[in-house]
Amino acid sequence: MAMSIIGFMSMEAKQSYIFLAPGVEEIEAMATIDALRRADIPVVAVAVDTVLEIKGATGQTIVADSLIADIDVSDADWLIVPGGVPGAPNLHASKAVNDMLLRHYEKGGRIASICAGPAVVLAPLGILKGKKATCYPGLGDEINEYGGEYVEEKVVKAPALITSEGPGTTLPFAIEIIRETKGDKTADDTAASMIITL
Repeated sequence: MAMSIIGFMSMEAKQSYIFLAPGVEEIEAMATIDALRRADIPVVAVAVDTVLEIKGATGQTIVADSLIADIDVSDADWLIVPGGVPGAPNLHASKAVNDMLLRHYEKGGRIASICAGPAVVLAPLGILKGKKATCYPGLGDEINEYGGEYVEEKVVKAPALITSEGPGTTLPFAIEIIRETKGDKTADDTAASMIITL
């Protein structure tokens, strides 16, 4: 059964966008969206395809909010890149995703990525150059190859950048996005309400 992730979105904050390609790691996408929406941070799930239904890495179907052809990220807050195989390689292969990420990065926009996303999607674009970042264990050499500094930690923050290791670190990853967006109280209250141990 498809899981709809369309929900209430506050108009007070800037919109954030999470990119979903076929093969996306479902936990990283869904748990991030869930936590951000609990904190009243508006986030749009974007299908990097021509249909809204995306089949994830473990075969689950996610229903996105919008197609990538229909969004405008010029005033976005966060652009969020989950991982998964072949999810992350499919994001890397998308010219639209690459163009949006580069434009957002070049104007100082905030980017968050987890699992294979930092190594496979962000690093080749030069987004991690000169920054500390983490990713799925075993892919750190990709970050170093493109001028970043791989750090073996659950969540790593740099200016306008948050990276994380993988499915099991998704909730701490999401809480740090909330912290950077709405401050410590909202982040801590959201974590407590979800019984997240940080």
